[in-house]
Amino acid sequence: MLVPYKKDYEKMAMGLLSYLPDFKNLQNLQEEMKLYSKDEALQLFLYKNADQNIVGLVGTEKGDGCLVLRYVSLAPGFRDDENLSNLMQELRQEAGKDKLMTVPEYTYLLRYLKDDRTKHDD
Repeated sequence: MLVPYKKDYEKMAMGLLSYLPDFKNLQNLQEEMKLYSKDEALQLFLYKNADQNIVGLVGTEKGDGCLVLRYVSLAPGFRDDENLSNLMQELRQEAGKDKLMTVPEYTYLLRYLKDDRTKHDD
């Protein structure tokens, strides 16, 4: 289940973001967190697994008729096909009628979607 980010989840979100190479530096991590409070087009979601534990997060950007997946971070013990598939299905639901897109390094995640609303060129 995707849960919209709230300030109460800041430490959890920062911990999950720190798994990504771009955010290992504390200054970069803090600047990224500030972006989510300033830019309404950017949205951060925490991902809860079937046991209702927060095990990941996904950063998105809302555009005209699209939702762009900026990055995904899962805790090390949860980086498997089942969690990625569930997360992507949840994100598909969050996008609604908008087209779900990714930045180039995450296009491989589109294979986890079970419908054809996210066609992309290879």
